Amino acid sequence: MKDVKRPVNSHKAYHAHIYFEKETLSFATSLCEQAGQTFGLKVGRIHQKTIGPHPKWSCQITFGAQHFNEFVTWLDLNRDGLTILIHALSGNDLEDHTLYAYWLGDSVVLDLSMFEPSE
Repeated sequence: MKDVKRPVNSHKAYHAHIYFEKETLSFATSLCEQAGQTFGLKVGRIHQKTIGPHPKWSCQITFGAQHFNEFVTWLDLNRDGLTILIHALSGNDLEDHTLYAYWLGDSVVLDLSMFEPSE
């Protein structure tokens, strides 16, 4: 069994990236809409392509520390097998997607090359 870091509420703001495929698009769309309505959160586009460091289709939800415990627990209980990346918004993208990254479900490998300084 792999060691899984549980999400920790130690920053002011966060993103949750809900990952999905064609087969789970409808469920993921519904989950994102429910999250926005239930918690009054900003829900981004439903990306049916890879974007940024994310290797799967995804939807981004922005939330603050005040919603962290209830929202993350709700996501974990309602994700029905979807993988979700939760990361801090500290101002350092590389650290946010590594040190301050937490997974609900199986982790996926992110393309971090865009966060590394160019030579």
